[in-house]
Amino acid sequence: MAELGTMAAARATSLDSAERLARLRAQPRQPGEASFFWFETQLRRVAVKVLPGEYFVSPEDMPIMTTLGSCIASCLWDRVARVGGMNHFMLPDGAGDSGRYGAFAMERLIDGLLRLGATRSSLQAKVFGGGQVVAGMDRLNVGERNTRFVLDYLRAARIPVVGQDVLDVYPRKVCFLPSSGAARVKRLAAPAAAGSIDRFRPDGAPRNRR
Repeated sequence: MAELGTMAAARATSLDSAERLARLRAQPRQPGEASFFWFETQLRRVAVKVLPGEYFVSPEDMPIMTTLGSCIASCLWDRVARVGGMNHFMLPDGAGDSGRYGAFAMERLIDGLLRLGATRSSLQAKVFGGGQVVAGMDRLNVGERNTRFVLDYLRAARIPVVGQDVLDVYPRKVCFLPSSGAARVKRLAAPAAAGSIDRFRPDGAPRNRR
């Protein structure tokens, strides 16, 4: 009987998830807003993936996920309104209005949160990425430039950084829960050298080891 109950619960979850996916995929999106939704089997929840140049904001605890190399993902959370979001930008600056560039990506993310009822004074940040994942790219230092840009931007905007995992040589997989502000990061194997892979762990104290 217990097994039948488990199977019935699994079928109900699957149906609920399918209906939710259909609703999410049918909703109109703002320019640059992430739209890749799927059922994340390990978390057993509907999730959204933020691709380079995109962002996503939500009041729900739907996992917002991305994978980073030298790019940066900023996860902003309003501790009062309990809404949050993530962006994913590739370069600190560039011509034109594009989420690929840091300043525009940050403005777009903050504006999206304000539309959900956030206030600038209640925002806090967690920052991930900026790895030097391509050997021999020391002169360009894209990851370092991205990291310096986002930390300077947040400092100027008076948004405190309460967690970070940046720089070094690792690609990263990030999962952010926008209603609670919780984030988890998994360091993936460094392309240029074999090494141990961190477990999927909560972000902790600020770290920027090279």
